[in-house]
Amino acid sequence: MRIGILTGGGDVPGLNPCIKAVVYRAMDEGHEVIGIRRGWGGLLELNRDDPDSIEKNTIKLDKGKVRTIDRTGGTFLHTSRTQPSKVKPAAVPDFLRDPDHPEAEEADTQQRDFTPHILKNLEYLGIDRLIPIGGDDTLSYGERLHSENFPVIAIPKTMDNDVYGTDYCIGFSTAVTRSVQFIHQLRTSTGSHERIAVVELFGRNSGETSLISSYLAGVDRALISEVPFDPEKLAELVMKDKKANPSNYAMVTISEGAHMVGGKVVQYGEADAFGHQKLGGIGEITGDALKKITGENIINQTVSYLMRSGAPDALDLMVAVNYANLAMDLITSGASGRMVALRDGTYTHIPMSIVTSGLKRVDVDELYDADQYLPKVRHVVGKPMFLY
Repeated sequence: MRIGILTGGGDVPGLNPCIKAVVYRAMDEGHEVIGIRRGWGGLLELNRDDPDSIEKNTIKLDKGKVRTIDRTGGTFLHTSRTQPSKVKPAAVPDFLRDPDHPEAEEADTQQRDFTPHILKNLEYLGIDRLIPIGGDDTLSYGERLHSENFPVIAIPKTMDNDVYGTDYCIGFSTAVTRSVQFIHQLRTSTGSHERIAVVELFGRNSGETSLISSYLAGVDRALISEVPFDPEKLAELVMKDKKANPSNYAMVTISEGAHMVGGKVVQYGEADAFGHQKLGGIGEITGDALKKITGENIINQTVSYLMRSGAPDALDLMVAVNYANLAMDLITSGASGRMVALRDGTYTHIPMSIVTSGLKRVDVDELYDADQYLPKVRHVVGKPMFLY
């Protein structure tokens, strides 16, 4: 059997150990593994008539090639945010363009579906089973291939931990660990200058990573994507926090997807193939608002890609290896259209269709009074956590 494996979307620690575990297990059982570079982009860019294109977009994996990759973060297969069923005209590879009608193609603004091309490439490569590792965007296209009767077993990864249907995604624990470390390190400067620190963390639509990081780091106030906040109320509370601190400083975290009451999420740049613009800047905007209201000096810090950089922590390493072995169990049993998952502390697998059937977000029902924009208190592992 020949197994294909790819990584799509944002990189996270734990991808390389997952790839290595798949390769070792597959080779021990007599299978071949083909790595596809740059996620779905590698299959889109692969020109079957060009040997250089095949070499550029694929790599035959063996134990020697992956022996040490688990010691580093990121993905040695590289990644992209390509969606082959929604390719913008400017992103269409040259060899897939119509040479007889270049003007018509340039004028065309419609996204194109290259799924037939992807399926032909998979057939050409001789891939019998495909393992995509990614978030809900990457895996949604895996579900598309499954609907076209191509065998797919999916592995969830995202530092936001927001793939629907699983309690845990590769990359989540390390992102929290990194965030807690940086927040604690920032206390030295914040306390020395008796200021208010506003720390912006990743989190587009789900604030779980930011929320858990804030809880574990013991910050004073946490602002997450799911709950609009009132800067005047925030300023009042943060000043109370600062006064109550013997070192006369306060710490605030904010998800990049957070927004003020009546405001919008801060986005910029061209949308990617999945319709997402870049986020970032709400931390500085919030810091400026706090300074204007309180007159206090603010430290603005964006943790950004440092959350997802470096080697995985022990939990992400363990889950990555276990997910890889569970995926191989499914492949050798002949299963298809499944995603490996952790649910209620148990390793399991679910239909891939579940991934696109809902949204995974922080449950704020007990945290927030939507009518009065006032916080409630919820005990998170026994400790009150305030969100605004």
